[in-house]
Amino acid sequence: MSGSDRASSGLVGLDGILGGGFVRGRLHLIEGRPGTGKTTLAMQFVLAGRDRSETVLYVSMSETRAELEAVAAAHGWSLAGVELFELVPPDIEGEENRQTLFRSSEVELGETMRLLFDQIERITPARVVVDSLSEMRLLAQNPLRYRREIFAFKQFLAQRSATVLVLDDMTATGPDLQLHSLVHGVVNLEELALDYGAERRRLRVTKMRGVKFRGGYHDYTIRTGGLEVFPRLIGAEHPQELPKEIVLSGSKELDALLGGGLRRGTSALLVGPAGSGKSSVAVSFVYHAAARGENVCLYAFDESPNSIQERASGLGMNIGPLIASGAIDLQEINPAEMSPGEFSALVCRGVVERNAKIVIIDSLNGYLQAMPQERFLPLEIHQLLSYLNQHGVLTILVMAQHGLVGAVESPVDLSYLSDAVLLLRFFEAQGKIRKAISVVKKRVGAHEDSIRELRLSSQGMQVGAPLTDFQGIMSGIPTYLGSQSMIKAGSDDTRS
Repeated sequence: MSGSDRASSGLVGLDGILGGGFVRGRLHLIEGRPGTGKTTLAMQFVLAGRDRSETVLYVSMSETRAELEAVAAAHGWSLAGVELFELVPPDIEGEENRQTLFRSSEVELGETMRLLFDQIERITPARVVVDSLSEMRLLAQNPLRYRREIFAFKQFLAQRSATVLVLDDMTATGPDLQLHSLVHGVVNLEELALDYGAERRRLRVTKMRGVKFRGGYHDYTIRTGGLEVFPRLIGAEHPQELPKEIVLSGSKELDALLGGGLRRGTSALLVGPAGSGKSSVAVSFVYHAAARGENVCLYAFDESPNSIQERASGLGMNIGPLIASGAIDLQEINPAEMSPGEFSALVCRGVVERNAKIVIIDSLNGYLQAMPQERFLPLEIHQLLSYLNQHGVLTILVMAQHGLVGAVESPVDLSYLSDAVLLLRFFEAQGKIRKAISVVKKRVGAHEDSIRELRLSSQGMQVGAPLTDFQGIMSGIPTYLGSQSMIKAGSDDTRS
């Protein structure tokens, strides 16, 4: 269908899911429990029509005009130009309101439908919202009569080419499959109450006749200004020619370990115990890329921006001016307040709007906490990495392993999704705890198979020569076989 056959929902994300919006001249069902945002979505739908100079009608069977205006005001909207038809007692008395007065206990469903039909015939709207069907279901008293009236309503609307949203709060019987069979499309809104943190909301298009839409669940949030929908990311939809430029870390020794550096359009996973230097290595890539004039996005789940800046300064990397200039976009992410879909949308927006060349996610452990069902984390990461790779972005992921020395474990194995994997370890030598770094995987290009010492100090990030005289570094308790000297300690030592 062409764009002229669609009526925008007023939500960019939902229009993307629906392939342009709701099909014009059809009846659509928006269902969800109370509190999922049905009324807000419906208001955005009619306001989008009003802004396009269309005649719009909002029929309320459960809320008064004053209540609807209060909802609109909370979002900063004006309902001027929207025809409001109340089928409930108004908040104020007056002769002008008595003609729309409706009490479900006193008036039969047939009279209710007649009032509704008369109002639609009088206004001839291009868009109609009926909020909500629960009142009609109560008046009908039996499913057969209810279905018959809804079918008559559908036939009446078909002759007037109106695009209609009917809302159902699902308080009586849950999903109404008979109603599903009558309407052209169904959008289901859900609210998930997690054990900790803010509630999560998601929607799913369960039906849309003759329309190719994006299936599955899509996260959304309700904030001042209305609903914001985050379509489920499908990375394969954005194919582009991959660049072949190499990104340098700022350390010649680390670049040598990586076989020259990391290529754009790939992803690298830094994995190791807490404090082994993963974040510091990632910040080194950020600092030197921004100093070269590139835009970088760093999403921090585990540290505050002040902590990151202080640690970077202790390593001789003053990222404060680069953040102030906008070359580095450093954002602190609270996993308890942000859904995975919203985070993916945030990252994609940073790539598109800021033309970011490097994206750092520090760490995946924090991102894992944002997933209500952690078994889907690899799928979410896979789609995000595919999108970033196809936009020529170097993505660096940081993941902390459980344990410090000896046997360590990762909370989830994502090494198979990454193009390069850098492993960091603690080991004991000469009576001190030291750090080691190695590249255990690199899909594109060669790399060293050696293990080098890593030292973080005020002199910066230092990578030593291959540790050829040690065996068992990965276990944390190596055997010393020679007389190899270690990196000399400076005046102070900064640990990540």
